Formats: sequence, structure tokens, C-alpha cells
Amino acid sequence: MSTATISLKEQWEQLKAENPKLRIRDAAKQLGVSEAELLATGTSVTRLEGDWKAFLVEVAVLGKVMALTRNDDAVHERKGVYNNITFQGPVGTALNEDIDLRLFTMHWSSGFAVAENDRFSFQFFDKSGEAVHKIYCTADSDIEAYHALAAKYKAADQEAALELAPYPAAAPEKADSEIDVPAFHEAWKGIKDTHEFFGLLGKHGVSRLQAMRLAPEEYVKAVANDTARKVLAAAAERNVPIMVFVGNRGCIQIHTGEVKKVMEAGPWYNVMDPDFNLHLRETSIAHTYAVRKPSVDGMITSIEVYDQRGEMIVQFFGKRKPGIPELTEWRQLVQDLTQF
Repeated sequence: MSTATISLKEQWEQLKAENPKLRIRDAAKQLGVSEAELLATGTSVTRLEGDWKAFLVEVAVLGKVMALTRNDDAVHERKGVYNNITFQGPVGTALNEDIDLRLFTMHWSSGFAVAENDRFSFQFFDKSGEAVHKIYCTADSDIEAYHALAAKYKAADQEAALELAPYPAAAPEKADSEIDVPAFHEAWKGIKDTHEFFGLLGKHGVSRLQAMRLAPEEYVKAVANDTARKVLAAAAERNVPIMVFVGNRGCIQIHTGEVKKVMEAGPWYNVMDPDFNLHLRETSIAHTYAVRKPSVDGMITSIEVYDQRGEMIVQFFGKRKPGIPELTEWRQLVQDLTQF
């Protein structure tokens, strides 16, 4: 092990001693390294290698686990079983009532089995060393199956340096004057499925935040930045089942159902239910919009929350499935909170 690694390990240990509650993601930022680099210094950490798609299909043997997907400002934790996972090339879906994921494994670069303080997890990172997805054992998980899976995918070389590379900076946004706004409006109004929206942005060379600015009249409304909190509180109070999307470049994780226990803790607004936790850093919210997109099932309404860079933090919909119109209760909730 190199001197640099020992030094980093010592710095991490010192930080933990000074602040036992410091999260590894935040510690990595303080130390100017990636989370993957910091995790790799641990003594209870095993490097993994192999086909991540095959690995994910095998996770079902663990039974009930907790899936965690996050970005800088939202953490989405959902308990359940990894069933019904399929892939088309590197893009996969886990379609279950509890574990509902969109997986982009072309961004999954490194993986680790982590056994610390009797807490067992599998953790995956992109090529820049940023976490894309984590799977934690629960009291209902099969720990023997966890160890067997960790052994099966254990990397032959546990000392190899992580191959890390930063992602290039995002291309600058085009000037609004360069966008064919009438064509963009026509395309938006012609959407048949909300999943078409991402492709529409690329086709017209429009960033997500720019799309909110240039949207057709009556399809988008800028709303207060405490709307996310109000949506969660109102959904809990009215027993309205919702969908909560949190993602990063490697994974999008979705909760569908009611939320019950909502609470504030410092800069975070939280859902603290037995099988679903959400932690939303409200101080990072820079833009919030109520949005309408057409579909074959009628108009679909969402609340979209962005940071200062225009990156999506979290997205809310009413509970629905293809072929089923939007919940009237959800549409009413959004209208009551935003007059949209």
C-alpha cells in the first residue's frame, strides 16, 4: 500500500474521530478525493470485479435489502427484494412495487463489498469515483448469501489502484435565441409518453432548465422552493400515493406509494417511513416547477426540483401506471399548492 494511501487513510480516521457523524461522501469532498478512493482505504472493504448486470440479477438471493440511490442533495432509501431485473444492453430496469430502478451500467466502474460495524453492503461507483448505487443488508437479509456473493465477485487484485477519470464539463447551454422555440413547443405538445421528454430535449438542443423557461404556455409554472416540502406534507396528510424519483448518472430510484412520517432535521426535509426514507437538502434547491406533459393517458403533472447548476434533485408524480390516467387527487393537490 502506498504512502499516499496510508496518508489518506490516516486523514479519514482523524476526520471520523473529530466528527463521528461525518458521512463518507462529505469527508471525501473535504479531503479533495472521491468517495470511492476514500472507501478503498478501509480494512473491511473488498474490491469486486465482474459483470455488474449479472451481479444485480443475483442480488435477489439476499432477500429483503435496502436500496440507496442519491445525488448531492437527495438520498432515496427503499427496502424490498431485487426481483424482475432485465437489461437491454447496459440499460436495465428493476420493476417491482418496492425496488423500482432504472440502471445505466455503462456508468458503473467500480464495486465494493463493505462490512463495517456489522453493517453489510455492496457499493458501486462511476469512473469519477462518485457513488451510483448502494445495497444494504437489513435484519431480514440472508447474510450467508451476502458473503457468498461477495466471495464470488471478489477481485483477484485487491491492491490495484482505482482507475478514475473525471467526466468532462457539461456543454454550455445554447442561447435561447438559437432554439427553434415554435418547433420545440410543437414537439412538447405532441409527446405521447413522459419518457419521450429526455429525447426531445436532446433533439432540440435544450437543457432541462432551459426547457422549463421556454415551455409552451400553461405547461410549466415556476413555483416556490418550499413546494417539495409542501407536496410531501400534503400527500401524507391526504393519503395521496405519489411517485418520488431520485437519480444520478448511473441509477434512478423510484418510490411509489403513500408517505406517512415527514419531518425537518436541520437543512434536510425527510420522509421516515418503515420501508421508505427520503432526505432532501432544502438549502440547495434553486428552482422548482410544476410541469405538464401530455400522454396517451391524458395530461401528466409533476413537480420538478433543481439545484443551482440546473441538475435535477428530485421529481414527484402522482401514483400511476401506463394505461391509467393521472390520479385526480394528485392533480388537485398540485393545484391547491401551486394554483397550476
